[in-house]
Amino acid sequence: MAVVLGNRAKMSTSTTGTGTITLGSALSGYQTFAQAGITNGQTVRYAIEDGTNFEIGSGVFTSSGTTLTRSVTESSNSDNAISLSGSAEVFITASAADIFVNDGATSLTTTGVGTFASLDISGDVDVDGTLEADAITVNGTALATVIAGTTVTNATNSAHVLVTDNESTNEENLIAFVEGATSSTGNVGLEMDGNFTYNPSTGTVSATVFKGNIDAVDGDFDGTLEADAITLNGTAVTATATLDTGISNNNVPKFTSGVADNDFLRVDGTAIEGRSASEVLSDIAAAPAAGSSNIVTTGALNSGSITSGFGAIDNGSSNITTTGVGTFGSLDISGNIDIDGTTNLDAVDIDGAVQLDATLTVGVDDTGYDVKFFGDAASAFMQWDASADDLILGGAAGLIVPEGQFTLGSTAVTSTAAELNQLDGKVAKTAGLETIWVPATAMSPTTSNGCTALASVETTSGRPDMVVLAFPVAADSFAQFSIAFPKSWNAGTVTYQVFWSGIAATTNVNWTVDAVAISNNTTIDVAYGTAVAVTDAAQGAVEELNVSAVSGALTIAGSPGDDELCYFRFGRDVSAGDMAGDAQLHGIKIFFTTDLANDA
Repeated sequence: MAVVLGNRAKMSTSTTGTGTITLGSALSGYQTFAQAGITNGQTVRYAIEDGTNFEIGSGVFTSSGTTLTRSVTESSNSDNAISLSGSAEVFITASAADIFVNDGATSLTTTGVGTFASLDISGDVDVDGTLEADAITVNGTALATVIAGTTVTNATNSAHVLVTDNESTNEENLIAFVEGATSSTGNVGLEMDGNFTYNPSTGTVSATVFKGNIDAVDGDFDGTLEADAITLNGTAVTATATLDTGISNNNVPKFTSGVADNDFLRVDGTAIEGRSASEVLSDIAAAPAAGSSNIVTTGALNSGSITSGFGAIDNGSSNITTTGVGTFGSLDISGNIDIDGTTNLDAVDIDGAVQLDATLTVGVDDTGYDVKFFGDAASAFMQWDASADDLILGGAAGLIVPEGQFTLGSTAVTSTAAELNQLDGKVAKTAGLETIWVPATAMSPTTSNGCTALASVETTSGRPDMVVLAFPVAADSFAQFSIAFPKSWNAGTVTYQVFWSGIAATTNVNWTVDAVAISNNTTIDVAYGTAVAVTDAAQGAVEELNVSAVSGALTIAGSPGDDELCYFRFGRDVSAGDMAGDAQLHGIKIFFTTDLANDA
């Protein structure tokens, strides 16, 4: 990753949190990243200062949205991204890792690419990866010339290699050919000639002719073995005597001329003769012979077939068992069918009742089929439409669900039919997030440390006046209001959003809210809960409306519940913001959550 730098580039940002930074404007006396020469998509080394917090890293600059990604190398947050407050400063700078000091001992380390017009190295070069060069010379001589005539190990495409005689070593070697070999040594080339091959998968060596003596541990000849002389264990094998019939030691069997294909063989004395199937039956005195009277009793029928027109087979109470396939023009079974395996039918027409004692599955996952049930009325049906994954009721078909038995998702529907009918054609209100607007006119300064009294500030005659509470910069100040929440409130935490105006752009104000709930017949003299702050920066000049982000969750002290009055204290923390003048409050939104549709 190449990191670029730029001079005098320093910008503001109103970004909060740890995500991508949206850059603002250049600070006084500095220029923007683009003015410093940074182009879209380049990676820069940046530094962030946010009060006493800092962050150093690298990020990708985008000119269209004027943003900067964050990859942190060092920070005040344990080298993790710091959470920005909305008023940080971002500038381009070089880190210690970007600077190489030539002190004679320091190493230059980079994960990027070094580009040099030339590189002169006086010492050794250690390359852990691939060395790629258009040309390499050794002492002024081309590397290819130096390699020629040099002993090379694992060489590829070398013109010549040095071959040495090593017959004294007891080892198994692969076969190679030496170019024009007249001796076993020399500076020669390697080549492949002829049809002498070796198959490492089968371990087979093949050639047209093998000359000289063959000394083999075992021999397996799939073709013809032709030899002028053969010895077995040192004893010569001579020509065998001719036999008219029979088998004798060191000879092959001899058959009579009458043996035909598919014959059974019978040894008769010294002769081997062929016999047909009918002759074999006769030889073994099997009865009845073919073509005789009916077979009353028989053993297993292991082959053959029962031809057409054979007639009925009556096996009585015995079973007919087969592992093959029975093929029938039609099959009429008056009794029960018990099938332990899978039944595959092209079509099924069942006129009687069907009882299934296990799960009925139609299709497989991702491949379904339509299922349709017809009613007594014409065109009335219930259909599962596999293509649409919908259950359809057609015609006069209806859906009847017993009261209290209807569930949507995992939630039971408790409404009665009459209640549902009342909702017909109407939009029902559901539980969820609700909002209460509290204007400045509904608040009053606190007795102690109160803000400025409510005032009306004219903008221009005939235009809206600002009715505001002013919170001065001199010290922390507060205003108070109260809310009686509806019974549908879940009595949980709330959040808020501030609507205000200021006197200076690009500066920020820190707002705070704390609250306490007071129940019936209890004292109001109790402490507020923990305050939750939200910081917002002014967006423009005087008389411009600023709307803050929604705050974090605010826990109301006490035990909030129905029929309780919640007191809220709204304030400005001047030490946490940097706006020098008064901040004017127009009002706030209170967000709360309901768990019921209404207050009934």
